[in-house]
Amino acid sequence: MAALTPDITRARRLVVKIGSALLVDRAKGLKRDWLSALALDVVEAKLRGADVILVSSGSIALGRGVLGWPTGALALEQAQAAAAVGQIRLARAYEEVLAPHGITTAQVLVTLEDTADRRRYLNSRATMETLLAAGVVPIVNENDTVATDEIRFGDNDRLAAQIAVTVGADQLVLLSDVDGFYSANPKEDPAAERFDLIEKITPKIEAMAGDPVSGLSKGGMKTKLMAAKTAVQGGCAMAIMEGSVLRPLKALAAGANRTWFLPDGDPQAARKRWIAAMKPKGDITVDAGAVAALEQGKSLLPAGVRAVGGTFGRGEPVAILGPAGEALGKGLIRYTAAEAKAIAGHKSSEIAAILGYQGRAALVHRDDLVLDF
Repeated sequence: MAALTPDITRARRLVVKIGSALLVDRAKGLKRDWLSALALDVVEAKLRGADVILVSSGSIALGRGVLGWPTGALALEQAQAAAAVGQIRLARAYEEVLAPHGITTAQVLVTLEDTADRRRYLNSRATMETLLAAGVVPIVNENDTVATDEIRFGDNDRLAAQIAVTVGADQLVLLSDVDGFYSANPKEDPAAERFDLIEKITPKIEAMAGDPVSGLSKGGMKTKLMAAKTAVQGGCAMAIMEGSVLRPLKALAAGANRTWFLPDGDPQAARKRWIAAMKPKGDITVDAGAVAALEQGKSLLPAGVRAVGGTFGRGEPVAILGPAGEALGKGLIRYTAAEAKAIAGHKSSEIAAILGYQGRAALVHRDDLVLDF
């Protein structure tokens, strides 16, 4: 049975990565006409009911233009300074093209440490979920003003894939300067063939990835393939397409040249597998009422907790045990062991009074639970 090609018009949560060369002209600055057309694609996706997140390059390119710095390599401190100047202009540009359509935007700046550190990862995820629930379109970029070679993603292809997995996106589109994944560099090999669909990233496929086709962006095909591996393992389909055309997402829906990478299951299933594979750092024993609530697909609240064992930090995996000590599953807890012990057996409305700050209502959210029943 032939694999079903993803359809962008059916995306429930869509991440779009925008390269610098698409957004910024080295001589003229921001390509406002292109950005205004992209805004129409975002509006159309929102009207279909999709959440949309934009991962955008361009802050350094915009900033250096404002500062009058010539093209070519910049020292680290120059790149960070250019980013500081460019980020505010980049965020404002997105606001200006989306606000007339009634869409609110938010700027989200991240570094690699934000995904490597579990607490920061959970904070980022919670923030993004809150923004999306409010109908906001987050504009995400690497925080180039503070990132160094040791902590930076290095390209926004990988950043976009990590964001897609973090928010449980089902589709990721890399708007690039190439129209898909080729068997070889098409600029060097006229016989190179473009793949419409890649069902599985095999060693043979990996060997085909070479250096960047052009010098306009950091992300060559190797980094795009790395992004694809991250995305598909997280249950997210990914497309690579040439994005300079006006309304690129509309063009993708109409059958423009592209390569789709098929996901390994769906985002929620991938996340559940990830949690299930973790080794618990502690355990939470719940009462019969909590068991009944969990069976109905609800989150675990502090009121249903009878005992807390082990030493764990916020966001770490814990075992969920029933009244008789039977294993019920695993979950990522939203409190430290000390905090969990303090609020165990109490109503969520009492958390602020006990801990001295307004915490989250659920001890373990249902999205972070893997149950054995």
